[in-house]
Amino acid sequence: MKSGWRTWIIICITIVLCGASVCSAATGDQAKVKKILKKMTLSEKVAQMMLVSFPSSHVSERQKHYQFGGYILFGEDFRDNSKKTLKKKLAACQKKSKRKMLIAVDEEGGTVVRASLYRNYRKTPFRSPREVYQAGGFDGITADTRSKDRFLKDLKINCNLAPVADVAYKKSDFMYKRSFSTKAGQTRKFVKRTVRQMGKDQVVSTLKHFPGYGGNGDTHGQIIRDKRKLSTFEKRDLLPFETGMKAGADMVMVSHTIVYAFDKKRPASLSKRVHKYIRNEMGFDGVIITDGLAMEGVTDFVGGDEGKAAVRAVQAGNDMLCVTGDYKKVYRAVRKAVKNGTISRKQIDRSVTRILTMKVRRGIIR
Repeated sequence: MKSGWRTWIIICITIVLCGASVCSAATGDQAKVKKILKKMTLSEKVAQMMLVSFPSSHVSERQKHYQFGGYILFGEDFRDNSKKTLKKKLAACQKKSKRKMLIAVDEEGGTVVRASLYRNYRKTPFRSPREVYQAGGFDGITADTRSKDRFLKDLKINCNLAPVADVAYKKSDFMYKRSFSTKAGQTRKFVKRTVRQMGKDQVVSTLKHFPGYGGNGDTHGQIIRDKRKLSTFEKRDLLPFETGMKAGADMVMVSHTIVYAFDKKRPASLSKRVHKYIRNEMGFDGVIITDGLAMEGVTDFVGGDEGKAAVRAVQAGNDMLCVTGDYKKVYRAVRKAVKNGTISRKQIDRSVTRILTMKVRRGIIR
C-alpha cells in the first residue's frame, strides 16, 4: 500500500514538473519573439507578412533586400531546377534571411502535387489522401503524411499548404478530387491524423479553405457566391477545421468565396466577420493566411488591384498574404497603408508576433 502511494506521489510530482517545464519553454519563446520583433523595421514587418511566389532569378538577392516571411513554390520551380540546384538556392535564401523563411508548397497529393510530380524528385507522385485511405486506412494516412514530411524536409521545405479540410458534396464538385470525403466525420479524422503527424515532424500545417468550399465553384477564375445557411456550416463544413485547430494546426487559409452566412458583401478573405469568427467563436490564435491574392475571385472584387486586395485583407485580420502576383505592388500598398494610419501598427505587430511564434514553435527560427 505504501509503495502504491509513493508511486502516485512520484507521478504527481512528475506531472507538475513537466507542466512547469512547458510553461518555462513557452515563456522563453515569448521573450525570444518579443526581442526579435523589437529589432524589426516597419518594412521588415510588412515583408514578414508576405508569402511570395518563388522568383525565377536573383532568388537570394531579392530575399536579402526585402526579408519576406516566406516563398511559395509551384510546379515550374521544380521542373526548371534540379534537386541539387533547388536545395542550394533555398539554402542561400535562408542564409540571407535575418529571420528564417517559410518555404511553402501545395503538396496535397493526387491532383495537386508540385515537387513529386517530377521523376527527378520522386519516382511517383503522392497519391490523393482518398486513395491512400482506401488502400491502408487511417494508419496509411499517418504513414503517407510522415513520408511526405520527410520528402519535403529533405528539399529544405518546411511548410505544406495542407491538409484540405473542405467537405465536397458530390463527384462533380470542384473540390471533390482534392477533398478527403463527402462526410464531415471522416474528414475530421483525416485532418486530425494529418495535423498531428505534421506537428511531430515539425512541418508547418495549413487548414484550407475556410469556411469550406462545399459544392461551390473555383475562385481562381471568378467571383463565387455561397448562399448556404450558417447552420449548414456549423453542422458540417466547419467541423474538420475545428478538429484541425484543436489538433494544433499552425495556419488557416481563408478562401475568396463570398459566404452569405458570414458576410454578403465581401469575400471571406476580406471579411472582418469571418476573421472574428475564427478568433472568437473557434478560438484559433495561430496564423491566418489568404488564398492567392492574384486569383480572380478576389482581384475582380477590388477592380483588379492586388495591392488594394492586400490592404483589405490585412484590415480584415489576415496575418499573412499569399502573394502570387505583383509582390512589389502588395508590399508598397501595405506599407503605405500602415504609414498613413489605414492599418494600425499594433495590428501589424500582432500578426508578425503570430508568424514569428509559429516559426519558433516549428524550429524554423532557433
